[in-house]
This record gives sequence, structure tokens and C-alpha cells, in this order.
Amino acid sequence: MKRATPAKPTNPDPKAAMHHCLFCKIAAKQIPSAIVYEDEELLAFKDINPAAPVHLLLIPKEHVATLSDCDASHAAVLGKMLALVPKLAAEHGCKVTYDADGTPAGGYKTLINSGPDGGQEVYHLHVHLIGGPRPWAGQR
Repeated sequence: MKRATPAKPTNPDPKAAMHHCLFCKIAAKQIPSAIVYEDEELLAFKDINPAAPVHLLLIPKEHVATLSDCDASHAAVLGKMLALVPKLAAEHGCKVTYDADGTPAGGYKTLINSGPDGGQEVYHLHVHLIGGPRPWAGQR
């Protein structure tokens, strides 16, 4: 039996997308989450289905569907998101450290999924901060 091809997502009205966006609802405190950081522009919270001992999601509060929707006007918030990663990694015990010989230990990875072929599941730009002792489940 031939499997049906799923319908391709349409580009809905951005205001309608924000109304239905899971991460917009989390940012608006309509849905509870384990928030670990918040300021005027960004929110970071624990992933409800963690792939590692540390698995945080960093989002801009402004709705942006994918990284592909960003342009030069988003440079400051994108930079702020990435600059926040080492701080959160340190606070959650997965920063990179060095022994007396300069050998690195610890660590984390960052990941931004964009679009269906990129594995994006929630269409609100987000950075995964994934770290802690390996092995990790599901190397996303």
C-alpha cells in the first residue's frame, strides 16, 4: 500500500502563526515551562524531551519561524542568543574546562534545525544547547 504524502505546510499569516505557536505561548507564560533564563528579548527553558543530561532551548520572544527567515535585522538577537550559550552551559555544568596541561573536558553542542528537511518540529526559531556526560540519547 502506498503511503500518502503529507501536505506541504503553507505560509500562514504571521499573526495567526504566533497565535498557534507553542513557543510563543511559552514566552507569553500561557504554557508552563522550566525557565532557566529570561530577559526582554530572549527566553531559555528546559526541553521536555531531553536528548542529554542538559538540553535547553533558547528562543527569541519575537516570533521568527526559522533561521531562513532571518536577515541582517536579526543579527543582534542571533548574536545575543549565541553569546548566552556559554553562560547557560556554565550554569548547568557542561562548560568546557581545561586541566593543568590544557586538555579540554566537558562540553556541549548547539543546534538550530531549519525546515522539515532540517528536522525542525516547532516553527519558532530556537537554539538547542545539548551537553553533559555522554552517551546522549538521539544525537539530534
